Amino acid sequence: MPRSESILEFHQRHNVEPKTLIWPGGQRSAGQINVYRRSDFACRSATPYNRRDFYKISLVLGTGMLYYADKSIMIDRDALLFSNPNIPYSWQAISEKQCGYFTLFTQDFMNKSESIQESPLFKIGSDPIIFIDDAQREFFKDIFLRMLAEIESEYVHKYDLLRNYVNLILHEAMKSQRDNPWEKQINASTRIASLFIELLERQFPIDSQEHVLKLKTASDYATHMSIHANHLNRAVKEVTGKTTTEHIAERITKEAKALLKHTRWNISEIAYTLSFDQPAYFTNFFKKQTGESPNHFRAANVIV
Repeated sequence: MPRSESILEFHQRHNVEPKTLIWPGGQRSAGQINVYRRSDFACRSATPYNRRDFYKISLVLGTGMLYYADKSIMIDRDALLFSNPNIPYSWQAISEKQCGYFTLFTQDFMNKSESIQESPLFKIGSDPIIFIDDAQREFFKDIFLRMLAEIESEYVHKYDLLRNYVNLILHEAMKSQRDNPWEKQINASTRIASLFIELLERQFPIDSQEHVLKLKTASDYATHMSIHANHLNRAVKEVTGKTTTEHIAERITKEAKALLKHTRWNISEIAYTLSFDQPAYFTNFFKKQTGESPNHFRAANVIV
């Protein structure tokens, strides 16, 4: 099964030091973004077939083969590539010359009130590739060059500006998507996986102690979607490389970390909102997922 590569592992694989985000006031933990030239990375060779724990937008100037989920897509002209954390992919270069740019960013970097996963460009079943003409290439190239300059600047609000640049790329790409010549059939497995991910995300964030997780197991989701649990799991595994149980556990862990960092709720209250019958069950779950106890994680990361 494809593993999931973090932003830190991405930089370690390429022997690159990631930029640390320091927001006004000295805060360092509000998401992550980086911008690079493709020619500075190993884009001339094959990349590992993995899921990533981050979103990536690439301006691809050079030919190659994209292996995305269970499909192979020939990139034989200038294109924008949108990859999300749920779908494994890899790149096999064909042409010697590989140019362009890419940006990596996390959901936390974007507007917390909107899930980037709901964007038509990142949803399961959406087109990961948009082919572009010469004028579009120069437009997007200019935005990436502005982002490269901005991330090195001392402007106090540069991360807000970088977020706006990312949104500008997304909106311009969606305008272009209507005329995109690359199309694919969305099969039944893709539709089921997309509905599952949408339903999972709809349960979060937990914003009050009265908001208790309703769906917690694969069977809960299957029942809600009126399909058999085995059918749901096969579809989700086929499309994303992960089981429904893995998706659920990862999302609950992510929410648990947010509650431990950003609220003063005690462990029992957090366990209750995440639908654990006993605080000990939550502690065991969290330790299995992260390798540390909730109390230890909170002590090391609390920012409230």
